[in-house]
Amino acid sequence: MAGHFLTGMPGGDMAKPLLGRRNMESNPDLAATAGRTIGILGSGDFARSLATRLVYSGFQVVVGSRNPKRCAGLFPSAAEVTAQVDAVKKTNVIFVAVFREHYSTLCDLTDELAGKILVDVSNNTEINHHKESNAEYLASLFPACTVVKGFNVISAWTLQSGPRDGNKQVLICCDNQEAKRTVTEIAQVMGFAPLDMGSLSSACEIENIPLRLLPAWKIPVFLALGLFLCFYTYNFIRQVLHPYIWEQKNKFYKIPVEVVNSTLPCVAYVMLSLVYLPGVLAASFQLRYGTKYRRFPDWLDQWLQHRKQIGLLSFFCAALHAVYSLCLPMRRSHRYQLINAAVKQVMEKKTDAWIEEEVWRMEIYVSFGIMALGLLSLLAITSLPSIANSLNWREFSFIQSTLGFIALVVSTLHTLTFGWTKAFDENQYKFYLPPSYTLTLLVPCTVILAKIFFYLPCIHQRLRRIRNGWEKGRYVKFTLPSATGEYSSGESSSNV
Repeated sequence: MAGHFLTGMPGGDMAKPLLGRRNMESNPDLAATAGRTIGILGSGDFARSLATRLVYSGFQVVVGSRNPKRCAGLFPSAAEVTAQVDAVKKTNVIFVAVFREHYSTLCDLTDELAGKILVDVSNNTEINHHKESNAEYLASLFPACTVVKGFNVISAWTLQSGPRDGNKQVLICCDNQEAKRTVTEIAQVMGFAPLDMGSLSSACEIENIPLRLLPAWKIPVFLALGLFLCFYTYNFIRQVLHPYIWEQKNKFYKIPVEVVNSTLPCVAYVMLSLVYLPGVLAASFQLRYGTKYRRFPDWLDQWLQHRKQIGLLSFFCAALHAVYSLCLPMRRSHRYQLINAAVKQVMEKKTDAWIEEEVWRMEIYVSFGIMALGLLSLLAITSLPSIANSLNWREFSFIQSTLGFIALVVSTLHTLTFGWTKAFDENQYKFYLPPSYTLTLLVPCTVILAKIFFYLPCIHQRLRRIRNGWEKGRYVKFTLPSATGEYSSGESSSNV
């Protein structure tokens, strides 16, 4: 089924109608739909959640079960639980909430189901597990019925808590327009947003949707893993391998924590810059061709569509970096280093190890880091659908674009204060390799400089005109008449 039954939902929240009375009154068809009787064949987890949602949406619900007495207590008291044959006779719209393997058990009801609308809510266990979709298979078993595919992408949790706390879209497909309209109205009364996916041949694609594991995250995750491996190897060579080869010092204890903590901010910083780099490339593309109607290259289009996932992974790496940094003093190696430093200071008879410049550098460095993490947290929270839907476009754009760019600038300052003068210290170049933070500055600084360039009045005005619909080379040419009343050959013209 599409989801698992979840208990413990407060009755008060469940009883709240999902569709306002004004919407019902403004649409008489929906008001008439809300009072009709809906049948459900099946008594499993999804069937119970579906029955609960239908009851609280104002429908009369009759549930057909092979063991009605045993299952009656699992459904809302307002729902009638009876034998399957009796339930089928009381309604024209029936939700088939049974697995594909059990469709054959309904063949005894062929005569009673004739002319009915069957809504198939089932899913497969594997993508393209069968040659034909479940809905098409159900339609072949009951040719006298009209089969509608729908509600399979909705989880049991969404049915119980309402679409405000879950996905609102209900994908629907059917060969009969009247049956599709009926199921669409039912979904609207329940508070969902039905989406017409065409004929029943689309059922296979609809059934594959719940089985895909984070399809939009594959490229960003592989990108993050690739960056992590590259920077981890780079930091390992500098922090562990170089001391072992040149100084015969065993620094392998740094592998689990310190090298990882040096790698995470590199990944987070570069990933954050990769969120805003495609916008820079898109703006350059529009300036180059002088139009917004020319299609971006496929790679850039895909990049733009994955910015949300890339940003969330950047926040994830930054949060891990903060946790790792807080845990650094807890390590036994750190305690030994403090003791050794104290003993060394005593042996050298130093009474004060205070270095004013280093104190200020670390204070500023930590402050910028906290601010950057706070801004990234705000960006991550507002990217959640439940939060983003509560913002208007201007608010969302301000947070994701303006504050996001500020987060990139603050992260750059955080990186620069960490490096300070290390980039000019030859001892920092292990195996002639520069510190890793200098490499991470390349892409973010490019993005920042490009953004500043685009904010120049002449460039900003041209870019705004392009995004408002202006196109280079597209104008209307009017030829003015000559003094003799004849039209000239083009010497006197007006371009608009």
